Amino acid sequence: MKISTKIPSSHLDSTSLTVLRDALRILEKGFSGLPPSYENTDDSELSDILAQVAERMKDNFPYFHPLYAGQMLKPPHPIARLAYMLALWINPNNHALDGGRASSAMEKEAVADIAKMIGWETHLGHLTGGGTVANLEALWVAGSLHAGKTITASEQAHYTHSRISGVLGLRFRSVPCDTRGRMDLDALRTLLRRETVGTVVATIGTTATGAVDPLADLLNLQREHGFRIHADAAYGGYFRLSGSLAPETRRHVEKLSSADSVVIDPHKHGLQPYGCGCVLFRDPAVGRLYKHDSPYTYFSSNDLHLGEISLECSRPGAAAVALWATQRLFPLVPDGAFSRSLDKGRRAALRLHELISKDGRWIPGPMPELDIVVWTPDAPSASEASTRSRAIFQEAAQNGLHLALADLPLPLLHLPASMKRDAEHITCLRSVLMKPEHADWVDRIWEILNTSAKKVLS
Repeated sequence: MKISTKIPSSHLDSTSLTVLRDALRILEKGFSGLPPSYENTDDSELSDILAQVAERMKDNFPYFHPLYAGQMLKPPHPIARLAYMLALWINPNNHALDGGRASSAMEKEAVADIAKMIGWETHLGHLTGGGTVANLEALWVAGSLHAGKTITASEQAHYTHSRISGVLGLRFRSVPCDTRGRMDLDALRTLLRRETVGTVVATIGTTATGAVDPLADLLNLQREHGFRIHADAAYGGYFRLSGSLAPETRRHVEKLSSADSVVIDPHKHGLQPYGCGCVLFRDPAVGRLYKHDSPYTYFSSNDLHLGEISLECSRPGAAAVALWATQRLFPLVPDGAFSRSLDKGRRAALRLHELISKDGRWIPGPMPELDIVVWTPDAPSASEASTRSRAIFQEAAQNGLHLALADLPLPLLHLPASMKRDAEHITCLRSVLMKPEHADWVDRIWEILNTSAKKVLS
């Protein structure tokens, strides 16, 4: 089964709704013995309100289109969208089995597939409302196992780690990055000599540049100092399947199986709607930390209720159904249709970085490790480069190309000696080329960027 790289002429798929109707009839037969209870609604009123919704929803960027190449926004695959909608007719709650027997089983199977992708045959894990809650659970477990010890992550790690540490009452320290945006191990060694670190967060795909922290090398430090390693692979975890990573990046991504806990967001590269995060622990024994009693919840079955291993209570079973269906259509295997779609996005990023690097008007950021590209216009000063970036960002949007902006430390770019360092950060243009369609659209993206830059820089 191939992941389509073509945008239908109507842009928004509606033909698959016939498939949904057929599936809904099958679902309805499972409850045919019930007495009628459906009350007719006023379809004209529904139609009127939905038309209003459609009008309001026009006020959005075209996140589904390859000319939207800004933030980490990837449209759900039709199979995920349809399975999610189908499940909403039941509206299962994956907290306890009596709220969602089938969807709970599907969640366990889908999460097991992700764990197997990481390299784990045994694990403890579940879906969450997103990466933030998934990371919260991982740090909560880390803080419980290493009470009073420091949590640390790189300066380019997601801000959620410092914020969550504050929520949990854990001491947090950030570690400087090298010129590639990855955690600086020498700086980490200095911190390890200064205070007791309980957990090191290794980011596998930073939000700003897609940098991959040196996980393989962190394992050597772990043996010496005994800290836990939590891999925040919310963005880059699926690239463990990719066949196109640079050898150095591959070396670290392959070591995900050695981390103590891992977070992956299926609503990023996993083709899922929001919100769908996933937290996994290598040692199932951490489940004891979740143990709690509920006087009215866990009585319908002696099997494991997902609420018994989750901090969240009510959780949408529809998210699990959508993920299960997607992973049946696109198995998480190397050199499968799904992994090849990741490689297309990475190929687009490398192509765009190459075009930028060959054009003297631009200062490129680090070589993309995944599928994120950052760059800034050349200018007499860092502040002027930032001003030009913002102007080109606006002009490109007027021309139909939607990019993003990122404020990055100056050392992350190889700035010319002639550029005045009059600021600590520089505003860069940023492009997340995570749609497989971007492989076919990157030259069009460059064309619009070139036209926009000519107008601003002239």
